[in-house]
Amino acid sequence: MAIDIYKHFLKHPRYNKLIGNNFLLVEYKCPLEVENFKLWTDTPFITYVISGQKDWTSLNKTYTIKKGEALFINKGVYNTKQYFEVDYCVMLFFITDDFISRFVKKHKELLHSKNSETTCNQIFEIHVGESLNSLFLSVFNYLNQGNNIPKDLVEIKFNELLFNITLNPENNELVSFFKSLIHKQKTSLNDVMMKNFHCDLSLEEYARIYGKSLSTFKRDFQSYFKETPRRWLNKKRLEYAKTLLENPELNINDICFESGFKNTSHFNRSFKEMYKYPPSQYRKLYLNT
Repeated sequence: MAIDIYKHFLKHPRYNKLIGNNFLLVEYKCPLEVENFKLWTDTPFITYVISGQKDWTSLNKTYTIKKGEALFINKGVYNTKQYFEVDYCVMLFFITDDFISRFVKKHKELLHSKNSETTCNQIFEIHVGESLNSLFLSVFNYLNQGNNIPKDLVEIKFNELLFNITLNPENNELVSFFKSLIHKQKTSLNDVMMKNFHCDLSLEEYARIYGKSLSTFKRDFQSYFKETPRRWLNKKRLEYAKTLLENPELNINDICFESGFKNTSHFNRSFKEMYKYPPSQYRKLYLNT
């Protein structure tokens, strides 16, 4: 089951963190016994590695991040894999779309020369130059001073972080995404569902990623897809599972959970109803054709 990472860090007192109205800063040291981890977030964040190495995997691509590197993680569901050679320690900068949009609107003159093409990426690599690296480390020092740091100062650091990113031409792709936020009235429902249908999330959690109430999510879903969310999700997950079953190297139980099903009995029953054969028999028939 995927963990709601924003709520997890916001709720638990044991983490070293600073909380603002539109941002959350967290120092996170990953337990060594945790290798693979699935999470989801309805709040974008930047992850900067203090030590260690980790893989971040979205639906279509895997990114490896190590000491001194950073990624921008958009709303969605992700799998991560930790490497055990060095303790993994990161800073996580959760920044709402509203915070980024206000920054973009206030500093449009900095962005007019950037590439205006939008992208559908879920993860963006951030070029960390000397000035940005120094900023990350200075914030890390502030974080270790605890709650005595004024929130206004932390907000200044978040704005400085966005300045560093937008002024670096190596980050044009991410800047284009930032610019798109001020024109986007709402998160695309199709975008949310196509990127995350394979994840074991509740309808309430899909609604949060969409940025709407559950009732609005259901109404918009019916209007756009012309069927209920549960029926659409079941069909989409089975189609995805069918594709995965055509790879003989993949374990059927793993395919079940990777496709978003909670248990194998439900997966087997649903697959047979849609494709007339249980998953194992379908695979045999496919490989013998």
